Amino acid sequence: MIGEFDPKNTFETNILEAGAYFREPATNPEQLPIHLATAHNVNDLDDLQKRYDEKGFCYNRYRNPNRSALNELMSYIEGGEASVCCGAGMGAICASIIANTKAGDHIISGDTLYGESIEIFTNILGKYGVTVTFVDFTDLDAIKNAVQPNTTLFYGETVANPVIAVPNIKAIAEIAHANNAILVIDNTFMTGALVKPLKLGADIVVNSLTKFYNGHSDATAGSATGKAELIDKVFHMQQLMGNQASPFDSWLVCRSIRTLELRVKRQSDNATALAKMFEESPYVKAVYHPSLESCPQHELAKEQFNGNYGPMLSIILPEEAEAGADWMAKMNKFMRSLKLCHYAMTLGGYRTTMSYPPMSSHSDLTREQRYAMGITDGLLRFSVGIENIEDLKRDFTQALEAAYGKN
Repeated sequence: MIGEFDPKNTFETNILEAGAYFREPATNPEQLPIHLATAHNVNDLDDLQKRYDEKGFCYNRYRNPNRSALNELMSYIEGGEASVCCGAGMGAICASIIANTKAGDHIISGDTLYGESIEIFTNILGKYGVTVTFVDFTDLDAIKNAVQPNTTLFYGETVANPVIAVPNIKAIAEIAHANNAILVIDNTFMTGALVKPLKLGADIVVNSLTKFYNGHSDATAGSATGKAELIDKVFHMQQLMGNQASPFDSWLVCRSIRTLELRVKRQSDNATALAKMFEESPYVKAVYHPSLESCPQHELAKEQFNGNYGPMLSIILPEEAEAGADWMAKMNKFMRSLKLCHYAMTLGGYRTTMSYPPMSSHSDLTREQRYAMGITDGLLRFSVGIENIEDLKRDFTQALEAAYGKN
């Protein structure tokens, strides 16, 4: 039987057996343990069948206690029947889309997305006979006009990356369902603490858990949550792709989610205050944040997000036409002058960070494609942290003055 120890065996054998199993009860710890084991033993074939029947833990690629805990947590937060947690946000996106499409299908997608999501649609799915039409997801007529007889899936983001546009999720879900299609929404920029797309009619919601859900810049994971029949297909695809969140990263994200509401609501409030400050600055050409009345979707965002406008914002700084040939040098000076906000290749951490989409998330697009999406050479995107807002405002003010003020 499992756990039996025979001291008569040789040293080289028993060094593998001693301490291999817990001898004392280790139930109900205050913090969830990390289960790194790649496999769980069974006593015999009857025990194996029992393990299968109860969907217990056998092999890490199929199920893991930490990943199961994270699945349960994500289903609760996003309000879904089931969840699958993957190795990254892109893993969740790929598994969700591939599991729910086939050759000959047509997808309608928002035209302003995370750059690698666009790459999946254009460079990968096309090879397998799936076509995609990109439209402005804030234009319901454009969405309706894009529907084809073989349209099976709609895809968008709660807040479009990086121009922070807000689609009407409920209305888009109604269009999708009227055409026997499903709606997949990426909720990374808001999280289920601020809005639940499934409650607005989405069928699957995906998240990069690397971002605000984890919030500490030390884990990489993604999730897909929704109706059980759809998530079952995603789970099967995940198994075949070998695209699972690791036990340790699952444990880290579970740990971090306990403070999710405290963090993202503070971050959202800070972003709202910064957006107002930027809009009043003589050095900033434009500000993208739903809290501003200048945002075309302000009233929609106010209703859809219950007054929480999210921690992400973008600004447009002077480009060549306004700042001259040294416009990039001035932008660099602004970035270097910041003391609290620094450049990062990700977002959603507890500290304020920035990125430059033309050279990062949307670098694969041509300049013409970027400008059509509103991603100009002067655009900087900020992930706002939990710092004291007065400290943030003072830091951004001095950096703008240093770069663009009269010296």
